[in-house]
Amino acid sequence: MGKVRTTLVKRTARKLLAEYGDLFKRDFEHNKRVVSQLIEYRSKKLRNQIAGYITHLLKVQERRKREEEQ
Repeated sequence: MGKVRTTLVKRTARKLLAEYGDLFKRDFEHNKRVVSQLIEYRSKKLRNQIAGYITHLLKVQERRKREEEQ
């Protein structure tokens, strides 16, 4: 499938991070459960894509913070 993510996945993930950022962690399984509670998509694949992108964004944010400190 690759790393191409649709606009729907990116937009939804960013919106969830902006509104509920404190609920998410760097753990995919945890984020998957949180996403399933916050949104009502029937597609398991879409839920997993959103949770995965949120996990990716959190890892990127952490990496940037570490680089700024150095």
